[in-house]
Amino acid sequence: MSHFWTDKIASLDPYVPGEQPQDKKYIKLNTNESPYPPSPKAIAAMEKEVGESLRLYPDPNCMTLKKALAKNYQLDVNQVFVGNGSDEVLALAFMGYFADGKPLAFADITYSFYKVYAGLYGIEPKLIPLNDSFDIVPSDYQNLDVSGVVVTNPNAPTGKALALEEIELILKANPNVVVLVDEAYVDFGAQSAASLVNQYANLLVVQTLSKSRALAGIRVGYALGHPDLIEGLERLKNSFNSYPIDRIALAGATAAVEDKDYLQNLCDKTIKTREESVEELKVLGFEVVPSATNFVFVSHPEKSAESIYLALKEQGILVRYFGQKPRIGNYLRITIGTDEEMSALIAALKVL
Repeated sequence: MSHFWTDKIASLDPYVPGEQPQDKKYIKLNTNESPYPPSPKAIAAMEKEVGESLRLYPDPNCMTLKKALAKNYQLDVNQVFVGNGSDEVLALAFMGYFADGKPLAFADITYSFYKVYAGLYGIEPKLIPLNDSFDIVPSDYQNLDVSGVVVTNPNAPTGKALALEEIELILKANPNVVVLVDEAYVDFGAQSAASLVNQYANLLVVQTLSKSRALAGIRVGYALGHPDLIEGLERLKNSFNSYPIDRIALAGATAAVEDKDYLQNLCDKTIKTREESVEELKVLGFEVVPSATNFVFVSHPEKSAESIYLALKEQGILVRYFGQKPRIGNYLRITIGTDEEMSALIAALKVL
């Protein structure tokens, strides 16, 4: 700890991403990256952008990408916000809509960055427990005195999804605060709340290009919402970093959004492999939480999660182990890889 640190820095408990060891080549099933490459059209668009134009600033309004997203979701451009990964979009939303002195409601088991943002902005978390089946229960989000509600759908790390009707119940129960629906994994089997944006002025939908569009390396995320909510995010962005998306990323992201056929193909392959892998894991005795994502959340009644994680790592396969966190200490999150990678995982598990 440095004596130059402020009390704010000293009090932070930063987010810990999935490990990225460099000691050898691993089968990486621990960070929910796509095992498949991005759209060839996205790669071509990025390659085309590499040249003399890089001496120029990118479009601060990211208009080509906003237009592509607006068309994709049948919204107006002023209902779309773009940021440097969905993490930046979330950070700005937390700063702009939830830091008013009241607690912020979100699930006790969900994306762990929410607690980090809460600590950064001095927001008190109001943790709403998942039920015993790891479900978000909409009725638990009624009669709350909070600054806002955050729902991850499908949830992470559990992988379970709410139906659109259940999202609406939460929206209707909290009409006077922003309800942020984080949909990082929605393309793998859940219903997007983007279709509700024109019906609920308090809805902010956040998505990313890191998962289903296989572009984790360029850091692009976005939000969809009422023009007033989007304007608020724009004001924050332009008070912090007017150029969050570089020219190369902007070109690649726009092309990826426009390539709907590639998105569908990638998601279909991932879902097929996920369902096949679930059946094989069950044969090996694993208990598998139903998943609408590109990962599965599993436990074994006779083997500890830690021992499985360490044994797999020794064999060159990385999965996500959450340590002794309450309720999920004996669970592993396994990203869905290629068929070959999942076959290697199953083979390794058979000899444990």
